[in-house]
Amino acid sequence: MQIDTPDNLQDRTSNKIQIITDPSQKELKEHGSYQFPVLISEETLSRYTSGSFLWHWHKEIEFTLVLSGNMFYQINEDIFYLTEGEALFGNSNTLHTGRMDKNKDCRYLAVTFNPRIIYGYEGSLIQNKYVNPLQQDINFSSLHFDLSEAWHAEVIRLLKQLHNITEQDGYYRELDTQLLLLKLWRTLISNRPHQLKEANKFEEQNVRRIKQILTFVENHYTLKIELEDIAGHINLCKSECCRLFKRYMGISLFEYIIEYRIEKSLLYIAGSDISITETALNVGFSDPNYYSKVFRKLKGCSPTKYRLELYRRTED
Repeated sequence: MQIDTPDNLQDRTSNKIQIITDPSQKELKEHGSYQFPVLISEETLSRYTSGSFLWHWHKEIEFTLVLSGNMFYQINEDIFYLTEGEALFGNSNTLHTGRMDKNKDCRYLAVTFNPRIIYGYEGSLIQNKYVNPLQQDINFSSLHFDLSEAWHAEVIRLLKQLHNITEQDGYYRELDTQLLLLKLWRTLISNRPHQLKEANKFEEQNVRRIKQILTFVENHYTLKIELEDIAGHINLCKSECCRLFKRYMGISLFEYIIEYRIEKSLLYIAGSDISITETALNVGFSDPNYYSKVFRKLKGCSPTKYRLELYRRTED
């Protein structure tokens, strides 16, 4: 079982990390191993550049438990405000991102696992009866355990027990982890809220289109991107493309592209041999002055000052 050592991209000078994804924003980090597909890690938002982890998705199921502080966490189109002691369920293949509240750090536990740890092998009775109905329900992307219902406390208690296991080195650690995950899954499916909305046959297609947009931006952010090109790529008109993206991502498509380019520029900023002008051009800004203006708006300082602060921290 892997514990507490995420295999993410690390800045050359700032010791900050960020999620590594493929062009579709699928996370490339291994969550555990084939022999034991579970990753339990204690994280802090301050470890990530900009105090947030970027949009990504993975086939594994994830539970998040806030240990201290608060955070905003978005899964598909739903935004949650998590406070200390609360938890969140994220289903397989859902897009998600998290960020600080008012630039204050948040420490949290991430419990990520392939549902195979629950059902054993493909086609098993456990998979077909107890896992697939929930995992494949596109209307059940997330659930906030905010103690508004009594059974939420049991989920939080089990997550805390999983946290305790990571701090021990006992012989039965993997077995105890699997037993707790089975109890956690049993608690979830037996108390799962009835879905008030009918299954939407277009929902899966919409999520697929969002991933296609993210892939397009990843592949073309260094170039000039036209809305018409993105809309044509997902076979929607321009207005519907913008509406769909805003619904799921919480920001406009234009804002996302700009913020994505700024995030991509941080690694160039960390390199002393790359000028600010070169950095701007490398991430798709044709005007370095505009890049600096947007950077200052999003980061609160100029790119030059940001770089100097990174060097100061390194020297300290």
